[in-house]
Amino acid sequence: MSGLANWPSAVTDAPPIAFLATTDAERARLFYAGVLGVRLVTDDQFALVFDLAGTMLRLVRVESFTPQPFTVLGWRVPDIDAAIRQLSRGGVHFERFEGLEQDEAGAWKAPGGARIAWFKDPDGNLLSLSQDAPLP
Repeated sequence: MSGLANWPSAVTDAPPIAFLATTDAERARLFYAGVLGVRLVTDDQFALVFDLAGTMLRLVRVESFTPQPFTVLGWRVPDIDAAIRQLSRGGVHFERFEGLEQDEAGAWKAPGGARIAWFKDPDGNLLSLSQDAPLP
């Protein structure tokens, strides 16, 4: 690397693509499309492709993988309590972490005031919901 890039770069205005792995595409399709309500765009031999509010998510078909211990994908929501209730009704289990003070719904209040709750997809990918801190 030679230092600072010349701005704008080739990716400055390019839309991102998110990638996750799945060992069971049918189970992942049912979770993302059926439980989370994310729009399935295509299902081919390589990946399930979803539209996440204009961002492409590719759930790549793999034989095996080890999920990461940190959040790999999240959504900003306007009302985290309503989102938790809705997803819980669909069978989503919200994670609890030792050492984090989480409320009864499973949300943690970050030092800056944002609230975050975590859940896993069927492959163990750690996902999150985040509600921005209230404006002062």
